[in-house]
Amino acid sequence: MTIDTSLVPLNELLALRDLYRQEMNCQIVHDSLHERGFTESYLIRANGQVAGYGALVRDRAGWKDVIKEFYVLPSHRAAALLLFRHFASASQARGVEAQTNDRLLTLMLFDCATGIKSETILFHDALTTNLLAPGATFRRVAEADKARSFAHKVEPVGDWMIEADGEVAATGGILFHYNVPYGDIYMEVAEPFRRRGYGSYLVQELKRACYEIGRIPAARCSAANEASRATLQKAGLLPCARILSGVISA
Repeated sequence: MTIDTSLVPLNELLALRDLYRQEMNCQIVHDSLHERGFTESYLIRANGQVAGYGALVRDRAGWKDVIKEFYVLPSHRAAALLLFRHFASASQARGVEAQTNDRLLTLMLFDCATGIKSETILFHDALTTNLLAPGATFRRVAEADKARSFAHKVEPVGDWMIEADGEVAATGGILFHYNVPYGDIYMEVAEPFRRRGYGSYLVQELKRACYEIGRIPAARCSAANEASRATLQKAGLLPCARILSGVISA
């Protein structure tokens, strides 16, 4: 088999990326890296025919020569491992990062990488909940609320909030720089209001707001953050995948 891997503009791969998104049928957490100009795109040919593509982040905030996407047309998939190794060599990739619901790239990671680790859990909406928060109000954040909000340590002040006892108990929002129709929920609860159910109630209501504008809610958190994981699960967002990373073997 003759394999050719060539660096091309992103717009030459849009049709292939659409096929990739359709096959994934889930939130692709780093989908926006391409449109934001953070990836290099490679077209892969086998015996002169288009076989697929790969995408690599050359140098961006924690990623250094890391493969982020790899797609092979079904007619060439029997040769996926050979094509991946050629792509990795041609692009001089040093690592691979895959979400485990991307089965093809996950398989390539296990075949070609070492030191595999997982630091992030992905969540999808699996259950409709009916949580209550007596005395609490879910509403949009007004400009005056920002000045009296608590100091956020992890997430920004969101567009939505929970007000309890006359104070801002929690804020959250939905990010939309992912593949349509997914939205990524984030939130943070003020220290005095934690372990009182406000976080899960906020997530539940953010899910509802997400659906009301025609989007599908999703989320992620650090694998080490047990409190955040429990909050998401109580609101019906359950683990659906992990993000794995590894170093490409020489």
